[in-house]
Formats: sequence, C-alpha cells, structure tokens
Amino acid sequence: MHIASTPKALEYKRMATKHDTETLLERQALKPPPLYQVALLNDDYTPMEFVVAIIQEYFNKDRETATQIMLSVHRYGKGVCGVFSKDIASTKVEFVLTHARKAGHPLQCVMEEV
Repeated sequence: MHIASTPKALEYKRMATKHDTETLLERQALKPPPLYQVALLNDDYTPMEFVVAIIQEYFNKDRETATQIMLSVHRYGKGVCGVFSKDIASTKVEFVLTHARKAGHPLQCVMEEV
C-alpha cells in the first residue's frame, strides 16, 4: 500500500489543505481593496456653474463644498471630488463624462489610485 493513499495520510493532506486555504483567505481578507480618487480637470470652456452642478449631482456635495472643489479645479487645475472603490470611481467618471458631453462641454474627469 502506498503511504500517500492510506486513510491517515489522506486525513493529514485534507487538514493541511484546509489550513493552507484558510490561512491564504485570512491574509487576503486583511488587505483592503485599493481606493481611487475621482478628480475634475480644468479647461477654459466649461462654465463654473456647470462644474458646481456636476459635483452636487454626482458626488452628493452641498453647494458650498461643490463651489470649493470647483475653485480648486479653476485655480490649481484639478479638484478631488471623492475617494471610492474602483468600480464606483469608474462609474462616476463615466457618468460625469457622459453628462458633460451631452451638454457640449469638454470637462475631463479622471480616477487615480490613492
């Protein structure tokens, strides 16, 4: 009889595999998913009021906060609207770009890993 196929050897193998899998899952569970910041980029054509409206609508910011982000876009070339998981960030970028294009504005929206 081959040692690897004895009931005792198979039991040890199952235990080792189960333990290894649990350890791997534990290690993976400890690492948080990467986060992405969504930012608007400045251009010379998109009206400031439109940028404020976009920030309020897609990032749920009040008017004052949206205005501060818009001023950051205007003064520094970029304004961070929020930090999200990859899927949510990607969806927000897509929605903002689609809305801007439909309105005829060249507003750019990007996501960057934090």
